[in-house]
Amino acid sequence: MAFSLALIIILGLSADHLIRWLKLPGLVGMLLVGVLAGPYVFNLMSQEMMAVSGDFRRIALIVILLRAGLELRRDTLNRVGRAAAMMSSVPAVFEIVGVMLVAPALLHITRLEAVILGCILAAVSPAVVVPLMIDFMDRGRGAKKGIPTLILGASSLDDVFVIVLFTVFLGMYGGGEMNLIAKLAEIPISIVLGIVVGLVPGYFLYLLFTKYDWRPPKRTLIILGTAIMLTWLEHICEAYIPIASLLGVMAIGFIILEKSESIAHIISQKLKKVWVFAELLLFVLVGAQVNIHVAWEAGLAGAAVILTGLVFRSIGTYISLFGTPFDWKEKLFCVVAYIPKATVQAAIGAVPLAAGVASGEVILAVAVLSILLTAPLGAVAIMIFGEKVLDYEEHSAYKFKDIREKLDIPHVGERVRSKKFGTVWKVIEEKEVWQEELPAIYLRYWKKNADNEAGTGKTLSYRYSQKDLSFHENWEILYDW
Repeated sequence: MAFSLALIIILGLSADHLIRWLKLPGLVGMLLVGVLAGPYVFNLMSQEMMAVSGDFRRIALIVILLRAGLELRRDTLNRVGRAAAMMSSVPAVFEIVGVMLVAPALLHITRLEAVILGCILAAVSPAVVVPLMIDFMDRGRGAKKGIPTLILGASSLDDVFVIVLFTVFLGMYGGGEMNLIAKLAEIPISIVLGIVVGLVPGYFLYLLFTKYDWRPPKRTLIILGTAIMLTWLEHICEAYIPIASLLGVMAIGFIILEKSESIAHIISQKLKKVWVFAELLLFVLVGAQVNIHVAWEAGLAGAAVILTGLVFRSIGTYISLFGTPFDWKEKLFCVVAYIPKATVQAAIGAVPLAAGVASGEVILAVAVLSILLTAPLGAVAIMIFGEKVLDYEEHSAYKFKDIREKLDIPHVGERVRSKKFGTVWKVIEEKEVWQEELPAIYLRYWKKNADNEAGTGKTLSYRYSQKDLSFHENWEILYDW
């Protein structure tokens, strides 16, 4: 397995660099490396690596969803809430209907089998969409109208909705008894429980991080471990009660951001570094799941079914955005952002075949073909179209994020030590300011002595910008652990 990890790192990074040099999303190169190195082409991956592939992919997805949660601001969610609710179900229903109408004639399968196929194809891929939306948010794109936030929230809910429908129709095919109303009720129940089981530990972690001033890497590992435990909880409880654990993962980040923006920012920056490795694992291993020989069997008929489904899905997405303040170009961007398929199709594409569905091989072939066609093309379209359509917020916050990351400066409540005098100070104020048209971070320090109380004693103020990168020359940040 060590050799397989080395291949993932070396080939994945090389492909990422090459594809970015071509002005395309790096994940496209990683997917292609996975396809070529996987067991269905050159078979360079060990059996041990493929056996744990699902766990690695889940952990990588948790990393990016935590970052997504740490970027979800309540005011933005309030603005896009109705549209997100519509986009979580309406486009998927339209796509399922489109596939149901054409698949029986083109693929020679029954109507119910076509609906099962439609449920598999209707899930948008958070693995592809979320990292691209996070990148836009980091750079301040679409900040005014909250478009990346809308797509983040809606795509996560979309998967919950589609997977429940898939379970319902697969159960109907088996002919077993099923309470349809109870099964459909799992959708809101799993969403609510997923959010609750994320908010509770998230709030506890916030209290823990404010009471104990631990080093950022340790905070990050604790929050990552908690998020992984949530997905384990979903697996344990799935026979009794549904829990959308990936929504819970995002809820952890959301509540920490809501309660302490400074802690959320620090953790998000550390997760950004973890994502460098997690991204390689996620996309290379997703690519390794793709059996191009099976996809080839789907042929032009399979491609026609996928295209028809996407046309119907696009209509549903556009309808979901009626009443929003978006112009037609921004609505079209949302349509494009809802195209990529990958994670869900790789996870459940083979389930009908294993369950004894007569057309299981055809369904698997079309599911695999949908990944090959939509994941790279959708990612490229999102990046190119997003750069042209999404607005920049005036004096955008992304410039401050750049300077914060470059300087690695502390936040309010953190302690620093003067390297020259050895004295300990506490940051009591921070502001984002503009200095000569350059973004700068204003910090005010308070020198706490044994004989002074809060609000008294000496203070110092500094501004740090691209012209003054001297923070770590004069100060070091102090942590308890």
